[in-house]
Parts: sequence; C-alpha cells; structure tokens
Amino acid sequence: MYCSAGLLPTPLSGSLPSLSTKDLKWASRNRRGLAKEHVGVSQKVLKQHKSFTPRVPTQNRVEHSSAIYAVLTDDSSTMTTFEEETENIGLFSVDPALEQYKDHFNYRIKRYAEQKKLIEEYEGGLDEFAKGYLKFGLNREEGSIVYQEWAPAAQEAQLVGDFNGWDGSNHQMEKNQFGVWSIKIPDFDGKPAIPHNSRVKFRFKHGNGVWVDRIPAWIRFATLDSTKFAAPYDGIYWDPPLSERYQFKYPRPPKPKAPRIYEAHVGMSSSEPRVNSYREFADDVLPRIKENNYNTVQLMAVMEHSYYASFGYHVTNFFAISSRCGTPEDLKYLIDKAHSLGLRMLMDVVHSHASNNVTDGLNGFDVGQSSQDSYFHTGDQGYHKLWDSRLFNYSNWEVLRFLLSNLRWWIEEFNFDGFRFDGVTSMLYHHHGINTAFTGDYNEYFSEATDVDAVVYLMLANCLIHRILPDATVVAEDVSGMPGLGRPVSEGGVGFDYRLAMAIPDKWIDYLKNKHDEEWSLKEISSTLTNRRYSEKCISYAESHDQAIVGDKTIAFLLMDKEMYSGMSCLEDASPIIERGIALHKMIHFITMALGGEGYLNFMGNEFGHPEWIDFPREGNGWSYEKCKRQWELVDTDHLRYKFMNAFDRAVNKLDEKFSFLASTKQIVSSTNEEDKVIVFERGDLVFVFNFHPENTYEGYKVGCDLPGKYRVALDSDSSEFGGPGRVGHNVDHFTNPEGIPGVPETNFNNRPNSFKVLSPARTCVVYYRVEEDEEGSDPDEELGKMEETAVTDVVAKQEVLEEAIGPAKLQSLEDDDMGDDASQD
Repeated sequence: MYCSAGLLPTPLSGSLPSLSTKDLKWASRNRRGLAKEHVGVSQKVLKQHKSFTPRVPTQNRVEHSSAIYAVLTDDSSTMTTFEEETENIGLFSVDPALEQYKDHFNYRIKRYAEQKKLIEEYEGGLDEFAKGYLKFGLNREEGSIVYQEWAPAAQEAQLVGDFNGWDGSNHQMEKNQFGVWSIKIPDFDGKPAIPHNSRVKFRFKHGNGVWVDRIPAWIRFATLDSTKFAAPYDGIYWDPPLSERYQFKYPRPPKPKAPRIYEAHVGMSSSEPRVNSYREFADDVLPRIKENNYNTVQLMAVMEHSYYASFGYHVTNFFAISSRCGTPEDLKYLIDKAHSLGLRMLMDVVHSHASNNVTDGLNGFDVGQSSQDSYFHTGDQGYHKLWDSRLFNYSNWEVLRFLLSNLRWWIEEFNFDGFRFDGVTSMLYHHHGINTAFTGDYNEYFSEATDVDAVVYLMLANCLIHRILPDATVVAEDVSGMPGLGRPVSEGGVGFDYRLAMAIPDKWIDYLKNKHDEEWSLKEISSTLTNRRYSEKCISYAESHDQAIVGDKTIAFLLMDKEMYSGMSCLEDASPIIERGIALHKMIHFITMALGGEGYLNFMGNEFGHPEWIDFPREGNGWSYEKCKRQWELVDTDHLRYKFMNAFDRAVNKLDEKFSFLASTKQIVSSTNEEDKVIVFERGDLVFVFNFHPENTYEGYKVGCDLPGKYRVALDSDSSEFGGPGRVGHNVDHFTNPEGIPGVPETNFNNRPNSFKVLSPARTCVVYYRVEEDEEGSDPDEELGKMEETAVTDVVAKQEVLEEAIGPAKLQSLEDDDMGDDASQD
C-alpha cells in the first residue's frame, strides 16, 4: 500500500534475509591458487594488494543472455521463473571460473531483483525513489515550505531557526506511522516564512526526555561561525532567488575513450596557506589542468565535513557542499567552467561510512533506534574501528532512499559527470577488509563474509547512475579486486566502469624505500602493472593523495628529498641525485600510465614533483595551514627544474590524446630483460622502450614489434625540453626487419614478427610510432624528392611515347627547335 509520504512501511525495512550457509551452497574450494601479495595499511584505507586470475581470451567473451538482462534491467519483471532466467549469467562467459559460485550469484541477483521490484511497487520505480530530496528536507511547495525528516525514535519534534527565534513551540511537527515527521509552513506577506540563507535545525526529544538540536539530514548547505573555535555547524536554508542562482551555460563534454584524471582538493589548491575557494580554483587551477591535457577532474572533499583534516572522508552532511570553499552557486560555477574547457567532473562520493560526529552529522539521528530503524547498524556492526566512523545499514529502505537520492542530487543539481566511490572494500565485506589479506582465492569474495546488502546497494547505485546519465564514469576504490565489480549489472556484475589499481603505488613506494636501483625486478614491475582482470577496466596511478599526506612521502620526495630545496636550479649543474630523481620520476609515472590500466590518475602537484607533503590543520601542528597548499610558483619559475617534469606530464597526456593507447585492448609486453634493465612493450600500435639501467646506454638495441614498416620517435623522456641531454635522434627512421617464420611466434624475436633497432640511453623511456603511408609527405624535403622523382618519371614516359609515334630523329629536331626559341627569348 502507499502512504502519504510515499514510504514503504517500516516492517519491510531490513526484512530480506541475511547471507547464510543455508542460503548458499558453496562449490569446491580447490580453485587454482594465485600468487599472494603482502598487506599494507594507510591512514585512510586498508590496501590489501590483489592478485588476479589469468586473462580470459577475447574469443571467449559473449554478450549477456537476454533472460538475465531482463531480470536485472526491467522493473516490472516477475520472479516466478527466476531460476530459469539466471541459468546463464553473462559474467560466467567472461570468467568461467566463477560458475562454481553460481548459488552465490543467483542469491545476490535475486536479492537485487526483489529490491527493485519492491521499489517499483511502492515508489513507482528506481528513478522516482531516487528523488527523495524533493520530499525530504526543506522544499518549496505552492505558497509554503514543507519540511520532512525520518526520525522514528523521536518522541516529539520541532523545526527551529532564525525565522522563529529558535523557539519551536509554534512549529511542532507531526509524525506518521512510518517514523516521518513533517510540517508545512505557509508564506507570510507573500514571502517564504524561512528566509533564504538563514539558519535552521531539527529539534527533537528522544526516549529519555532530552531535547536535542540536529542539522536536518537532507540539508543542502551548512556553515559555522568562523570566529568561534570548534563552533558547531548550522543548517542553512538555501533557496536563492532566481536572479542569484547560477545557470549552467555549457553542455557536458562527451565521454572520453579513456579518462586521464586530475585528482584535486579545492581547499588546499591555493599557493597561499589558506582555504582556497571554488571560484579561485575554477579560474586559476582548471586552466593548468586543461593545459596539461587531462580530460577529467576528480574533486575531493566536496561533501560537507566538519573536520577539515579528514580530507573530506568523514562526511557530516551528505547533500551539502563544503562551505569552507564557497556556496553551492560557486561550485556550480566551477563545474560549468570545467565543462567549458572540455573537462569532465567526477566527485569523490563517500557512501561507505559517515562521520562519528553527533552534533553536526547524520550520526546525531541515531538515538535510541533499533538497527532496522536507523541509518546505521547498531553495536560493533555499525562502527568502523580503524576509521572511527559509522557504517550504514544498506538493507534499510530509508537508507537506500537517502543514498540513491544523494547520487541523483549531485548529478542533476550540480552537473557532475560521475563518481569515484570511496572505501568500496569496506562496503563489500562484513570484516571491512580489516586484518584481511586478499590472496586471489575466489572463496574470499563469495562467502558468508560478503555483505550482500551492500553489494545490492552498489548494483542499484550503478544502475541508477547509468540510467540518469548513460555516459557517466563511475570508479570504485576497491583493494580486494572482487571479480565482477567492473562488469555491468546486466551480466550479474556490480556495475562499475573502472576500479582503482591500488597495488601499483604501493609497489613503487616499496621499491623506492627498500631496494637499490640494481635490485629492481622488471618482471615484478611488469607483473604488478599488468596484473588486472581481463575485461574489467582499471585506473592506474603511481601516487595519489595517500602518498602525499604527512607521514608518507611522494615519489619526488623519496627520490630527491632535501636536494629538492637546493638542487633544482637550472643555473647550476644537476647533482647525480637530482638527475636520477627527475629521470625516474618521469619513467615511473609514464610506465604506470602506459601499462597499468585503461585510465590514469594523478594527484594535484605530483605532475611537477611537488616537494612537500600535505599537512592539514590539526592539533599536532598547531592548527597550521602552512603545508595545506600547492606551490604553483615552483613550476611557473622558468629557471627551476620542476618545469621539466610538468612538461613531460603534459606530453604523455598529449600522446594519449593523439594515439589513444590507453583505450587500446592491445597490450603486449615482449621483453623484461633483467640484465639489461629494459622493458619493451606495445600498447595499441605504439612501441615503448624503458631503460631502467642506472648506467648502461645501448646502441642498436633490438626491439620487437607487431607491424612492419618505418618507425619514428613519438615521445622521448631524454629530450632537452624534459630536462634530458637529448641523446636520441628524432629525425631518424627505424625500418623493421621480419623475424622468424610468419605465423609461428616461437620462431620470432621475443614472440614478435618484426623488429627494429634503437638507441636506448640509461634511465630513459622512448616511444615509437609507425609511420603510415599518408604521413610520408609530412617531411618537406622528402615530399620534394618524391615530386622530383615523379616529374622525371613522367618526362621519360612521354619521351618514349613520342619516339614511338614520330621517331627519334624527328623528336630530337623538335627539342633543338625548343632550345633555340628559349635562347631567343632570353
């Protein structure tokens, strides 16, 4: 039945069964073992390094079956023939090894389909269900403001604020049978009773008779008194007049073939030790991102968080933007400015947990409620011990409404083009990844440890996002590598477009901290970079904000340390440490991009080797902003070497823009020579040669390739514009030679049918592209030579025709006459 608020009756909340041995009939546990990797812990997230299954050959891929597709996409599908319809789950065709867990997949797909069916029955479908912000919170209706709040444990409730002098006696709220409190406040003298930009709070009495004030759960803006230390936040009624609302002017840019993501934090993007604004970021930083040829910006810390040093990951107000950086209209300006530059905008969305803050956050509503009637689980199940935060109850009807509506809000109100979901590993498992090493055994993913409620929520979320915005980009921060996470929901997957390749940065940090250059294993590096599931796309990165936080070191800092303060001037010769540091900085970032995934991410400032870590204001540093900034002046100063790393970053992004190698499924590592310290691989039709040897330069170094023809340098880290000595000739043509017996790879050179020879200096990476026939004329001298050759050929051909027609003697006589005429004209 329906209720006035459009809510499902509370008894149905959480009524779906929990995962149990009875529900799941597990198949044999004797699956082939996978290589184990160590486990590390960072400040924000456990990083269980993941090994993956061997890739499934392309020819084994098939489309999803129409039956299962119907179950997962059609809101009106019935469940009567579910077992028949899920007989052939599309995911099994991608990875046949998953079929032994068919019972698990059937169970969670059934749970997903049942949940969608209930939403269809009680809410009119997923699309309508995710418009909760039109019902809850403060909304304008004809001639009034309506406020609704879900707080089933409250005994009484009032709306208070500046508009009524914080006296709620005349604004008592009424509670319906589903725990939803509501009030309708008519306009006064033709104006809203609650003025725009005024403070409001939800005041309620819980079971022990105590009245408390809380910020409305669905509030769209929250601020604090900056003049008072540790002042509590206030909810702000944000409803600007039409003249003050930002109107979007630019369309969303088209979805790129592969995302090149610039991860950024607006607050710390100023070169001054202060909080930067959305508008300053838009005007000052976005042009830098565009100039370096990124196509996507990922904004951190957008959702309001009372503790600045949480980096935005302890969210207090899920529908409110971080007020430190400006107003909602200012953020809209930023996003529109990005779209005008052709930059897509992703948002860090935190649905894995919520701030433990009771005064300012959603946790303040968890008063005297049972687990079924709360945003969060109760007891240990509702608390993350490492993060000191609350954990959502994803089986609860109103939690689903809240979180799904939250996604729709950010897409439709602010024009975000997608999300990076934070802390997905914590969501996927009841143990949240704590003290868990993921070895690659499939039993680790599909067992009683799996939180099917959370998996179903993520499936619903991805279904919703791609329905609202088909071209959305959605990335999962998952360190476990759950199979199917990056496959469509229609195949039985969880539906993400990409997963962050989180083992890669830890491998680099391990090498730089613990191994001498001579000890680097190119096979291990190559294995780490390519160790991802076939058909599930990854975003690779060499370092993110995690490596830049105080207590850790960025790659540039690990390589050059204190010499970054004294040895970066071009006015004096570079020390061996600086030479090594800049060379390896370029190589590490580039090989990570070129070999590590189907997209690439860089954190703000790392592109030019920012010399300092990030230290947010906190008690331990005297609440200082000194290191909560980016020193853009370093890369802007022409005589400093930071410009070389920045120029190389710009060039590698331009290379992908031109050749689209990130989007190519062709990735072949042909050589990992441990003695030479050289890695050779192909991505698309480009050939990459990375020489990690600290001293050896190789002349005439033989590299394998697929296609025959002529190759030229497309990019060279040794070039003078990138701070190198410029030892590689860019005007040299490299012609291939066939290798071995055609069609018999084992007779070829490094299993490649062709080869060519190159100069490979120590600590350099050089990329070669095949010159197409229509590019031959790009060289003016070569083109002139061709024209001259063609002209001579034409003259000879004409002479032969004339000789045959009139005879050699007559032809000679005519030529003599022409010469005489020319002489007389002179």
